[in-house]
Amino acid sequence: MQYIQEIKEILIKARQQTYRAINSAMIEAYWKIGEKIVLQEQNGKEKANYGEAVLLELSKNLSAELGKGFSYSNLRNFRQFYLTYPDEQICYTLCSKLSWSHNRLIMRIDNLETRQYYLKEASQQNWSVRTLERNIKTLYYNRLLSSKTISDNKTSNINIKDFIKDPYVFEFLDISQPKNHSEQEVEGVLIQNFQVFLMELGKGFSFVGRQYRISSETEHYYIDLVFYNYLLKCFVLFDLKIGKLTHQDIGQMDMYRRMFDDLKKPEGDLPTIGIILCTEKSETVVKYSIINDSSHLFATKYLPYLPSEKELIDEIEREKIQLKLLGN
Repeated sequence: MQYIQEIKEILIKARQQTYRAINSAMIEAYWKIGEKIVLQEQNGKEKANYGEAVLLELSKNLSAELGKGFSYSNLRNFRQFYLTYPDEQICYTLCSKLSWSHNRLIMRIDNLETRQYYLKEASQQNWSVRTLERNIKTLYYNRLLSSKTISDNKTSNINIKDFIKDPYVFEFLDISQPKNHSEQEVEGVLIQNFQVFLMELGKGFSFVGRQYRISSETEHYYIDLVFYNYLLKCFVLFDLKIGKLTHQDIGQMDMYRRMFDDLKKPEGDLPTIGIILCTEKSETVVKYSIINDSSHLFATKYLPYLPSEKELIDEIEREKIQLKLLGN
């Protein structure tokens, strides 16, 4: 009956609000405990000679009266929490919106800008702890394409570079040698692991179709994967390529992009974006092709395995160098 469902919804909503309120209060409490440890017990110093003994004694007292949750390691985390965010406003506006598990992962990040990004995105996109951990491990933020500012809407703060990565990491493909697989097979596995694939693409993507057909007066063409990004307000086309990127691949995607703009783009939307996902990217081809002059056409590499942090950093640095060279 309808009234029973309505009552259930009221209770579920109340429980969610209660959980958020409790979580927020506990996060703020942990920050204040860290502040007390640093400012009072350690006289404002980041590390005092007697600090470890103080934490051990504090842990013993709190555990005896308040129970579990105040181990020596937890108190060290509270102290680090405060040292990471000495600005109380950040704790209240960003950290308190996430669970303690989220915060423990993020506060281990050294770079301030990177840390702020994960705080904001984890909260706005409702990332689970598992998703956050994967994104940090795969250097999600660092892989966002460092390109020129590209936005046809001058009043918008949204930038295409915030939605495109290089490289993409598709470790769920579990393919050691992509050359031994066809593009159709790779496409199929991406669809089978659609939830993780969508997470890796990033925010705002909505699936439109696979092997999506567009037609001219005389021929039919099929695009591997088509998405619509409701934040960018445009279609995003993906073409999978195994092997080296060629001029033909770029020309084909540019044609698809132009046809989509002509045949499918609603009035008021931004131009269609075309992304070629390839296993090998020739920077020479990129430099001397239409990609170098187009603000809505990209070629990015994808990795069908989870690389080490060093491999990812090296790949990102190579991409940055190439982007600088292309800009000259």
